[in-house]
This record gives sequence, C-alpha cells and structure tokens, in this order.
Amino acid sequence: MSWLRKKRVLLLLFIGFTAILFLSTNWMTWFYPIHYKEDIRRHSITYEIDPFLVAAIIRVETNFKTGRESKKGAIGLMQLMPDTAKWALEMAKLPDVSLEELKHEPSANIELGTWYLSSLSRQFDGNRTAVIAAYNAGPGNVKKWLEEGSWDGMEGTVKDIPIGETRHYVQRVKHYYDQYTEIYNEF
Repeated sequence: MSWLRKKRVLLLLFIGFTAILFLSTNWMTWFYPIHYKEDIRRHSITYEIDPFLVAAIIRVETNFKTGRESKKGAIGLMQLMPDTAKWALEMAKLPDVSLEELKHEPSANIELGTWYLSSLSRQFDGNRTAVIAAYNAGPGNVKKWLEEGSWDGMEGTVKDIPIGETRHYVQRVKHYYDQYTEIYNEF
C-alpha cells in the first residue's frame, strides 16, 4: 500500500509541476525558438522587413545552425547563393565580406539576407508570399509565373506554384511565420 501511495504522490507532484510550468511560461517558445534575435531585430529595422519573416526563413533554411552549405552551394544561416550574395553585397554597398565569413558569421549573413528580402519586397510590391517564393526559386521564375498566369502570387493559391520544392518551401515558411507571430507578442 505504501508503494502505491508513493506513486500517487509522485504523480500528483509531476502533474502539479507540469501545470505550473505550462501556465507560468510561454512553453511554446521551446518548440519554436528564435536565435540571433538582436541581429534579426537590428537588420529588420534597418531594411524594413518583418523580423518574424526573417526568423521563419532562417528556421526553414538552416534551423538557426551556422556554417551550413547546401548541395547547390547556398551558404550560411539564410542560405544565400554565392552569386546572389556577391550581387547583394555590391548593390547594398555593404562592407565587403568573404563567402567564408558569410557562411560562418551569423550577423553578416542575416544582414545580407535581410537586405535581399527587402529588395525582393520592393520588386514584388510587398507581396510576402511572392517574396518567399522568389527567395527560394529566384525572382525571375516568380515574375515569369505571374506574367504567364501559372500562379497569381496569392497566399490562397500556393498550391498552384509550378515547382514543388518552392510550393513546399512557401508553405513551411508561412507555417513558421504564423507560429512565431502567434507565440511571440513582440520581437
């Protein structure tokens, strides 16, 4: 009988501890963390981009892990293609950094990626869904789809994006964006 009583007490303590933990903290941040908040915040303000969008793209691209290089050659937290990175560095007139620095230095990669998102946002008149698609497939492809009418650029028609990888990418970024904006009151 004593053994059963100890199990009940332990179970009640566990349930109580769990309830307190969940009620007193924003426990969803455990499942949807945002790293490099200061860098994201600073560069988002500078380039007038929603910081939650930057965080969602980083989450999908690398899950906030530095030093990544994709099979296609994209580098760093925001997985910038080397040619895009070189072009963006020139256009943004940012201090020249090497591709190796972009690969391993979070702040430099976030700044360049955020500038690039800002550039895409201007190209697509602030259409966040088209910006996300262009970040993945390139602005030329997205412009072609819009001109041909194969996709209208709207969030409700993401299923019509001609490239499956981009379609899935937009859905994933949108999912994390929605989670972040719901969980975090402010950035």
